[in-house]
This record gives sequence, C-alpha cells and structure tokens, in this order.
Amino acid sequence: MKPYTYLLINFLTVIVCFIFSFDKRIQFYKHFPAFFKAALLVAVPFIAWDIYFTKMGVWWFNTGYTTGITLFSLPAEEWLFFICIPFSCVFTYFCIDKFFDLSWADAFNTIIVFVSVITLTLIALLHYDKIYTFVTAAATTLTLIFLHFFVRAQWIGKASLVFFILMLGFLPVNGVLTGTGLEAPIVNYNPRAFLNIRILTIPLEDAVYGYTQFLLNIYFFKRMSNQLIKK
Repeated sequence: MKPYTYLLINFLTVIVCFIFSFDKRIQFYKHFPAFFKAALLVAVPFIAWDIYFTKMGVWWFNTGYTTGITLFSLPAEEWLFFICIPFSCVFTYFCIDKFFDLSWADAFNTIIVFVSVITLTLIALLHYDKIYTFVTAAATTLTLIFLHFFVRAQWIGKASLVFFILMLGFLPVNGVLTGTGLEAPIVNYNPRAFLNIRILTIPLEDAVYGYTQFLLNIYFFKRMSNQLIKK
C-alpha cells in the first residue's frame, strides 16, 4: 500500500468533487472542457518550475511512497497533482460563487494586492539567496500585478477568501505530503532554499505557491468558460 500513498492522496483529493460535479444543482461537468484547458495552461509553467527545482535539488521525492513511474524526474503522481488539486480548488470556488454572494469581498481587491505585493517584494529582496522563497514571492507578485493592473480582475478578494477556506483542505493534504503522519515526507526540501518557516510540516512558501496556482487557474477557467458560452 505504501507505494500508492501519493496516488491515494490525489484520488481522495479529487473524488468527492468529481462526484458532486454531476449534481443537478451544480452541473460542473458542463465546465469540464473549460477547466481542463485552463489547468493545462497553468500546469505548463508550474511543471517546468517543478522539473527545474527537482533537478537543482531544491526539493525531491521519496520514491517509497510512489509507484516508481517517472517523467522528466517527476513521479507520475506529481503530474497528476497539477490536475487533481486545481480541479478541487476550482470546483470549490465555482460552488461557493454559485450558492453564496461573496461580492462584498471584492471591495478589498486593492488592499489585498497592495499589501501582498509590498510584503512579497520585501521578502524577495531580503531573501534573494533562498531560491524557493525568492521565486515564489516573485511569481505571486507578478501574478497579482497582472490580474489587478492589466486584466482588471474584479474577483481577487472573493478568490482570496475562498483560498482561505480551502486552507482547511490544504493543511491535511500538504501536511501528509510533507510528512505529517508518515515515517518520512513524500516531498523533501533543501533547508537552504527556503525560509524554513513551517505550518506544522508545511513550508510557508507552499501556501503562497498554492495561492498563485489557484489565482491563475481561476483566471483561465473564467476566460475559457466565457469563450465556450460565446460559441
């Protein structure tokens, strides 16, 4: 069972959301094409990032918890991660947006962007020697600038609130990946590459990384959904 641990994490992360996608009140299955197009677009730079960091030894994978199938030094489970996790996140955002009025949160767009950009820029400048910290801070800063100033996204506040809710799922999933409840972590990190500040066993940078990935998936999902509607 141990070699299927990471695969099981992916499965458990996505299965409930997938089943409820066919609920008559939700009908998220109609948005599958938009989701997969968006997820694949976002996955390309993140997988490239993943491959490079693995090659550089910023992080590495404990093969005792994987099936042993690899592509470009990444376990097959890691490739699935970039579909399963975004699916659950986008599905959750879709449902919350459908059934609850969180438009009030978008009044905080500017505050969220400016505070985040200033904070992350300072972190990047102060810790430029820690590659995971620097790249994560820089990527999130550029993503927020792009969404707020270039495409004028009006949903950053709402998305940020949903991401905060998603942390309830992020903690156990990423916790197991980083060693919570296991004999050893599935994903290991070079302590010289990040701040070494952890939420339980989870590097703080992982949460920021996840936030960036989430925002980009929501952006492209919205774009792809609108294109399908226009067609």
